Amino acid sequence: MKVPKYQLVQNDLRQQIISGKFENGDKFYTESELTKIFNVSSITVIRAVNELVKDGYLIRQQGKGTFVSRSRKGKLVEFSDIEIFPLETETVAVISCEKGNDPQILEKLELDKSDFYYKIVRVRTAGDTPYIYQQSHIPARYIQQPNADLQHFQSLYQRFKLDFNIHMSEEPFVEINEVVPVPAFAADHLKLTAGELAVFQTKVTQKSGSNEVLEYVETYKHWKYFKIEIAANKR
Repeated sequence: MKVPKYQLVQNDLRQQIISGKFENGDKFYTESELTKIFNVSSITVIRAVNELVKDGYLIRQQGKGTFVSRSRKGKLVEFSDIEIFPLETETVAVISCEKGNDPQILEKLELDKSDFYYKIVRVRTAGDTPYIYQQSHIPARYIQQPNADLQHFQSLYQRFKLDFNIHMSEEPFVEINEVVPVPAFAADHLKLTAGELAVFQTKVTQKSGSNEVLEYVETYKHWKYFKIEIAANKR
């Protein structure tokens, strides 16, 4: 099937952006320049640029022109949590394991309204310092022994490995971090005052191939113990 002209232009321009030809924030080609470069109509150029804007590679500024986005779209960027505490000092306390079917969580897990999940609440502590409050939502079919002793759920990734031969650390995921006022239920566990700022992290992990959602996790991390490393363009 013949590829539309605008897609050819779009793909070429996307590759130019990804390759580093432009710095983030640089002014992009004008419509006139693109029609000459690709020898196509202005309609084709406008559609190609509109797609790149929609995908986050370009931004438009009224009266100024089109610019390369300052986001890391299309760049190879590695984020790594830096452990503040030695791992051997960390302990995990499982607070609860409860069956649920909250519609909002079911939507995150891409489950039907009639399905269920288990919400497992844990607190990570290093020495005497609680620093992570975590709520993991797991589809019911991936919890083999819901009535087991709570410590059975200390390591959910170990459970996935032992019970289903799924290596969660190797599965694709999307994680978002933002700074928010900590809610009272998490503040109590983190020894923070309700409303004090904390790092709120959401994470969705999917199964390779099928894209089935394996977990939806909400984490509150004490602001004092949040540290990440960002590396870009490593060879």
